[in-house]
Amino acid sequence: MRFVRVRWIAVLCASFVLGSPSFAQHEHGGAPEKLGKVSFPSSCSPAIQPQFNVAVAMLHSFWYAKAVEAFSAIAKAEPACGMALWGVAMAHYHPLWEIPNPEDLKQGAAAAQKAKAVGSKSERERQFIEAIGVYYKDYTTVGEVPRNAAYAQAMEQIHNRFPEDRETSIFYALALRAAAPAGDKTYAKQRKAGAILEKIFAEKPDHPGVVHYIIHCYDYPALAGGALEAARRYAKIAPDSPHALHMPSHIFTRLGLWQESIDSNLASAAAARKNVGTGDELHAVDYLAYAYLQGAQDREAKDLFNSLRAPAQSDPASFAGYYSIGTVPARYALERHRWEEAAALTAPPDTFPGGRYTPTEANFRFARALGAARVGKLDAAREDLRRLTALRDSLAARGEKYWAEQADIQREIAQAWVTFADGGKEKALRQMRAAAAHEDATDKSAVTPGAVLPARELLGDMLMEFKHPGEALPEYQAALRSAPNRFNSLSGAARAAELSGDHATAKKSYVQLLALCKNANGDRPELQRAKTYSAQK
Repeated sequence: MRFVRVRWIAVLCASFVLGSPSFAQHEHGGAPEKLGKVSFPSSCSPAIQPQFNVAVAMLHSFWYAKAVEAFSAIAKAEPACGMALWGVAMAHYHPLWEIPNPEDLKQGAAAAQKAKAVGSKSERERQFIEAIGVYYKDYTTVGEVPRNAAYAQAMEQIHNRFPEDRETSIFYALALRAAAPAGDKTYAKQRKAGAILEKIFAEKPDHPGVVHYIIHCYDYPALAGGALEAARRYAKIAPDSPHALHMPSHIFTRLGLWQESIDSNLASAAAARKNVGTGDELHAVDYLAYAYLQGAQDREAKDLFNSLRAPAQSDPASFAGYYSIGTVPARYALERHRWEEAAALTAPPDTFPGGRYTPTEANFRFARALGAARVGKLDAAREDLRRLTALRDSLAARGEKYWAEQADIQREIAQAWVTFADGGKEKALRQMRAAAAHEDATDKSAVTPGAVLPARELLGDMLMEFKHPGEALPEYQAALRSAPNRFNSLSGAARAAELSGDHATAKKSYVQLLALCKNANGDRPELQRAKTYSAQK
């Protein structure tokens, strides 16, 4: 995938200043060097310890394909090193990533069994090997969630047995975060894991796993501020890792720091293109498009939209890649409130191959249904709504509870706007309030920077259509608490405050919007209104 603007090239090159010596190695196929500082003592020969530390560092940055290569090379050089085979098994276990496919599970289970057979002279290492074996046990009949829980319990036992061992604590924190239930709004396990990691961060600020997993633990609106230091550090200590370049943007997105997110994802997309694969590159592109659109940098977002190409289905990050392909065009139309464009979206051939990518198609159908409803094309809206409902049912039947619920929220939103367009305005408002409450009770997946359009923001839009700006204002403000500096929530709040006579809030919001969009190049009417209002005395 190629970015078409020449000025981007300069930005991309500048993004690699921190890692320039090892960046040259990437160009010539050498091993990466700048992955952070990891010291994982093993009972294998001292000669392989440096390579072992590098391989563990790759694990900590989710560079799974490279980690398999590195651990496999160690196992080949030293067949008695059981921990090298543990590393291979760990590289096929993808916590907080795309669920391992059947081939990953098969290879991971085989490596775990072989590691157990080879064994180790160290009790600690034998327990590590036993723990990853617990994850793969009965993988053909037991689901991912209970196996994650069992693995976390096994890692807790090792953590309790070796409380001063930092790598044990770090891997336990990761397992604890991976086992956190999706619906728990107390974030109890995330907070517990974060507390373990914060103590280690104070003594090991250059450890890639520590900063990486702090970001994952606090990747929620209520917690994101606690990960800002880690986010700003991760790319600096591990600039050779494409994921380390991207992951900080999760926190930048949560906090509405759009330029930092843009810089992060430009660097990540470039690194992924050289070292990982299209799926990781597209994952960065989705976050990048989202950030551009919040600053009304619409030309840059369109360049991304026009450059999308599908990853191979064998790509380890294929789900993230297909998610981006189906979602970026929807974002581009909906964030700009181009309803006709949204209604007319067409999918390239093979965009949604097979059931694994159903959540991506749900985003696409949602955009079409919402766009059609907003321009009064009710037959088209209802057809896409029917398809969206079928996708929800398909996800539920396959046991994909999270994505089924997300599709159901989208169905509720689209239905509310169809009802509104059909004249049932009071009913539509009840439906929209229910959809907003439903979405508030969930959290976003790490695969996405945010909902294609947030329900709470759309509730504000509907109240504005009712000419109830005083009721719309707190809805926009609530949306901004969950997603700070969103263009449409901020401009909506400004307009609602203006029309309800709250001129201080209106002016403050318009000024904030203009500052947010200092690099804007889109023809958005909200910006012209902001300039006019802000100029008033």
